[in-house]
Amino acid sequence: MLHVAGTNGKGSTVATLDALLRARGLRAGRYTSPHLVDFRERIVVDDRPITEDEVVAFVHAHTANAERIGSTFFEFTTAMAFDHFARAGADVVVAETGLGGRLDSTNVVQPLVSAVTSIGLDHTELLGDTLDAIAREKAGVFKAGRPAVVGERDATIRHTLAALGEAVGAAPVRVIADETTLSDVAVTPDGTRFTIDGALGRGALATPLLGRFQAANTLVALTMLDAAGDAWRLPLDDAARALGAVRLPGRFQRVGRWVFDVAHNPDGARVLADTLRTVSLPRPLSALVAVLADKDWAAILTELAPVVDHLVLTAAPTAPPNRVWDPAEAQRFAASRGWSAELVTDFDAALARAAQDAGTTLVAGSFHTVGDAMARLQVDPLAR
Repeated sequence: MLHVAGTNGKGSTVATLDALLRARGLRAGRYTSPHLVDFRERIVVDDRPITEDEVVAFVHAHTANAERIGSTFFEFTTAMAFDHFARAGADVVVAETGLGGRLDSTNVVQPLVSAVTSIGLDHTELLGDTLDAIAREKAGVFKAGRPAVVGERDATIRHTLAALGEAVGAAPVRVIADETTLSDVAVTPDGTRFTIDGALGRGALATPLLGRFQAANTLVALTMLDAAGDAWRLPLDDAARALGAVRLPGRFQRVGRWVFDVAHNPDGARVLADTLRTVSLPRPLSALVAVLADKDWAAILTELAPVVDHLVLTAAPTAPPNRVWDPAEAQRFAASRGWSAELVTDFDAALARAAQDAGTTLVAGSFHTVGDAMARLQVDPLAR
């Protein structure tokens, strides 16, 4: 198993690893969370999701034991995923943590290699309210005697992560920023091009995923395979060909005049805003935004407002009742800053309003927001 933790970039790194491993002819399992529309998106082998019948069979067989020991939903789902990967004969599995790392349900494995992609302020009520505290939780995925990869670019935080890896006996500890340089990063409507030079060699690469940060995420995936050893290492020429198959729903995903991005914390919103500045999209650009109440929604709006022409604020229907934000409060906040924003409480009406007269409509703020919009617009996250 290849194990990925991090505040942002986990999904992109997992998707990239999945494509690279499948290009080698391996039957790769993929475990991600949360899902957008269909629960089965979380558990995939060889690009095929677990079947509905398999989900039902596992639930029937194991619910009683799960209730007896007090398993959480995510613990139960993780057990289902690992069981499915074994039954489906996966050659290798790529798994991302659900939250944090040290205490995450996925952290029961002895991986081929573990990585922390990045550190940001998110889930602070559970992981701590400083970058250092969050780094210590994420670094819990590092294991003695197993390679550890650090993708974080900030010098202070990456050195903290490296020290934590060394402290538990991870070997080797690969700090990407100290061994490989990224240059010539260019974001186009078709993806992201960049050049790497260092421990993996020198070469020009391209990923279909959009955003400057996707160059760094690709480099995390390549370094993980390199650290895992000769059996997993992929020459850059082979990697360049395989990267064309990378796909990740809900991350600057363009479908006609719509753009879907799950940006659900300030760092994610900052990256989204940077990509919107880089990629020329038809205007006007309207954004439907619904954020969860426990996120720093003011900071998210502050990142997005300058790069869109109009905000439509609403609430996602599938958001948990205890996490639904107050879009009216958000509208008052927007008005106080002079942004063009309106409140539309009904989600379906908000979708229609955001698309009205817009050259491009962005849907962002949470997995719930993007998933709810995709369901209504009949966009299938599993379609290729």
